Amino acid sequence: MSSSAELAAQLPKKTNSHVTHIPGNSGLPVIGSTYGFLTDFPGLTKKMVSQYGEVYRSNALFQNAISLVGPDGNEFILKDAERNFSSKRAWDTVLEKIFPNGLMLRDFENHKYHRKILQGAFKKAPMQGYVGQMNPAISAGINHWPVDAEFKFFDHIKTLLLDTGAEVFLGATLDEKEAKKINQAFIDAVDATLAVVRFPIPGNTWYRGMKGRKILENFIQALIPEKRQSSSGDFFSQICDAKDEDGNQLSDSDVVDHMIFLLFAAHDTTTSTLSSMIYLLAKNPEWQTAVREEMENIENDNITYDELSNLEKTGWVFKETLRMCPALPTIPRRAVRECEYKGYRIPKNATVSAHPLYTHFMPEYWTNPETFDPERWSPERAEYKKHFFQFAPFGGGAHKCLGLNFAEIQSKIFLFHFLRTYTVSVTPGYTMPVQTVPIAMPKDGLLVTIRRN
Repeated sequence: MSSSAELAAQLPKKTNSHVTHIPGNSGLPVIGSTYGFLTDFPGLTKKMVSQYGEVYRSNALFQNAISLVGPDGNEFILKDAERNFSSKRAWDTVLEKIFPNGLMLRDFENHKYHRKILQGAFKKAPMQGYVGQMNPAISAGINHWPVDAEFKFFDHIKTLLLDTGAEVFLGATLDEKEAKKINQAFIDAVDATLAVVRFPIPGNTWYRGMKGRKILENFIQALIPEKRQSSSGDFFSQICDAKDEDGNQLSDSDVVDHMIFLLFAAHDTTTSTLSSMIYLLAKNPEWQTAVREEMENIENDNITYDELSNLEKTGWVFKETLRMCPALPTIPRRAVRECEYKGYRIPKNATVSAHPLYTHFMPEYWTNPETFDPERWSPERAEYKKHFFQFAPFGGGAHKCLGLNFAEIQSKIFLFHFLRTYTVSVTPGYTMPVQTVPIAMPKDGLLVTIRRN
């Protein structure tokens, strides 16, 4: 019998469209439900669940997909106890050319091998070093943000995290010209993941993305010899020095692929989360005050790794933000073999999706789910304990985000410096318009005003 990895490798690029035995509909001719998927993904999901139940089929982005909605569906897909699903084949159509061979684009034993090597970079000692690097970078980065005038928070946090990432991830201090070149290359590469025309025509999104990818490859490749000999604590050096049980290091090409992908995964998801968090704190100033008061108990201008664990209410705000605004609202997989879920047959090579965003608002699991209520994460209430997969902003199972602790640490450090320096507000009545897929982002850049405390 073929292994799951062998079956995944044999899957054709085109997904199985023979899913009409599943309740649902294909939407409009040709485009299906693509418009609703892109403009109102939460509304589309609610509509489909109300009409067809928690197992349904739909058609968006020119492919049929089966959705398994709710904690049980999350568990079946993400835990994948029977190894029925490929993450790589699901993400290949979007990411393969721009971010190939990242952890999300590896499966089964190959994924396990690489994940185990990379885990060393996320252990306590390296993380303590990252905290030491992030404090001054973030503190200096926010110091010149515009005060007493409305500005787009998203644009500023995106730039700040790119600059911080260059230091923490790459261990590189770039001059202004080089920083601008690398940052633009990264932005172009990310933008290309959403390109409709995936053929390099000079000037189009795909052309710029492939060019950006090449710039990043050359930049990182040139630094590898130095990083292989370095004893510094940056993420890049940690990856270059990482070894498996037999003492083998990652190849140069693997290092390049992992570094570019991890920059992408860490940057875009944290940009999304911090944008949502600042919006929710601006809309709920009593929680902004509570978090600031908690942070003022830290006596020093910088926060240490050990002190981060004292920020209990900040942790509640972080989790509540991810409940209401997960960076990835839906997580796709491809079936490597035919399987069954709650009496429904899932054909081989069908696209199957879990829906963390929908699950995070199910009233069976959350009290008043539409309300921003960080206290639901307190030990006294602990609403998240009803089902192990009712909260899944970082996925789950073998592919659960390797950097989830790093994301929380970086978010707490940003809030520590930001809220001790500024009070943030939005115009009365303002509601942040959100582009939900593929990654949650404010459509208008999130218009805020800050004043110094």
